[in-house]
Amino acid sequence: MTRHYVTSLLLTVSVSLISDHGIAQKPRGGTDTSARGAHIVRAHDRDGDGRLSLAEYPEKHRGKFNAVDTNGDGFIEPGEQAVFFNNVAQRAGKGRQRGQDQRRRMQRTAPAHADVEYGEHEKQRFDLWLAKSNKPTPLLIYIHGGGFRGGDKRGINNELLKRMLESGVSFASFNYRLTDVGPYPMQMHDCARALQYIRHNAERYNIDPKRIGAFGGSAGSGISQWLAFHDDLADPDSDDPIARQSTRLVAAAPYNAQTSYDPRFIHELFNTTESHDALAAFFGMEEGDDINDPKFHPLFEDASPITHLTKDDPPIFFHYKQANSPLPENSSGNQHIHHPKFGLVLKKKMDELGIECTVRLKKEAPQFPVDEVMEFFLRHFGMKTD
Repeated sequence: MTRHYVTSLLLTVSVSLISDHGIAQKPRGGTDTSARGAHIVRAHDRDGDGRLSLAEYPEKHRGKFNAVDTNGDGFIEPGEQAVFFNNVAQRAGKGRQRGQDQRRRMQRTAPAHADVEYGEHEKQRFDLWLAKSNKPTPLLIYIHGGGFRGGDKRGINNELLKRMLESGVSFASFNYRLTDVGPYPMQMHDCARALQYIRHNAERYNIDPKRIGAFGGSAGSGISQWLAFHDDLADPDSDDPIARQSTRLVAAAPYNAQTSYDPRFIHELFNTTESHDALAAFFGMEEGDDINDPKFHPLFEDASPITHLTKDDPPIFFHYKQANSPLPENSSGNQHIHHPKFGLVLKKKMDELGIECTVRLKKEAPQFPVDEVMEFFLRHFGMKTD
């Protein structure tokens, strides 16, 4: 993502958000940004948890949600909003004409097929954008994050979407049932089912069922990896033709990723006894000591992508916004849940198996590296790259 793109995106969203709430339209630096960030969150925090989900964020700005959600967990904290405003204050006055050009580019492209139903629940829906081609096209799937308890398919990276379509790659974005409906494996199985649905209708959508990849952040990163590494869920003997379809991918690009959801693994990796609070609902645990209950251990292992890695699995491209810095002893779940050590420990295993795995760190790519992600997928889709 270029500096000019980030500058214009920050200016666009901040000025609009500020004016929507009656705050001075010319952003200022200093501690005032903290107050303004807290104000935005308080004004829209309907469930009172001190942060904003995509559903709570001002509707007209939801397409820019990921620009503010710097840790990729599917929620915006007051501090993230304050950092956002502070960055804008430092960049104000620069690149205004470029900003106008970028805003025109970043207007959300309407999907060819919106809210396609792959199940009966309201969350079992996906959007689909089709690249223009007289031949079947590859497909890139976006799976949103949010701790398996929030997020929405509308939080796509619009630049990547448009560039994929221009390159002849179709694009889908999945919603799935969250942990308020049920625990693991519901979330993974929903996305597998959506993938099977698309493969079953590949001819209708002009999609090549053998060239499908996925990417996503945080929870979406875990689902992307799980589909990439897990044994194929296709049931060739099923009476349901959709269930006969493959759930395998040719490549995945997780960002801000966890490679394991096993609390025991996480505790050892980060020298901590703390777990992220989203894991309790994800595994249906009710007490803190449930981590030591053997009945949950098979779930911990099965939910973790790293458990399923074998030498026949597809390549991975990781990106992390969190710096690869040492954490304090007994770090909290929020401190370690997006740490690059997750990706690095998986890379070591993939290197040993001879599988391509790239881990792009914050010092190399402070923002989501659209160009590299494009090159990665186009190469594995067998398409020409510049």
